Amino acid sequence: MADKDTGTSPPEEGGKSKKLIIIIVAAVVLLAGIGAAVYFLVLKKEPPPEDQTPEQVKMVEPAAEQEADIGPMLNIDEFIVNIISQDTNHYVKASMTLELSNDKVLEEAQQRMPQIRDAILLLVGNKTFEELQDLQGKKQLKAELKSKINSFLKTGRVKNIYLTDFVVQ
Repeated sequence: MADKDTGTSPPEEGGKSKKLIIIIVAAVVLLAGIGAAVYFLVLKKEPPPEDQTPEQVKMVEPAAEQEADIGPMLNIDEFIVNIISQDTNHYVKASMTLELSNDKVLEEAQQRMPQIRDAILLLVGNKTFEELQDLQGKKQLKAELKSKINSFLKTGRVKNIYLTDFVVQ
């Protein structure tokens, strides 16, 4: 009743809430616009120009001359070696081919075949079963054999060793 006496009317609840909703929606739209502007102007990277393509990894292919440059081959007959083992006896049965650098070293290697076979037997015999099971162990053995054989060859060198038969049992 006091309102009738003073002549003031009570505030309209619906009008204030509509204004508040409009202000909130306007603020959200304004913030979204600012966020989009910051993203497109600052954070977004420009695409590369069409003429500049990303650098691609190219496979290195040996030239035809390098492929034809296969040295003389020397076969080493099959051999069987006991290898180091904790629990049971293990053996390696293997044969290999040596790729040599020239014909002179082929003759020298044929003369030194007992020395080469001795080096192979000693190196293989000092390996464990676990070392010779995986690819890395075989690669390591080939590198050691190549180094050892090259240490006593005088007229050339071993370019590569190919395992033509290799069984670990």
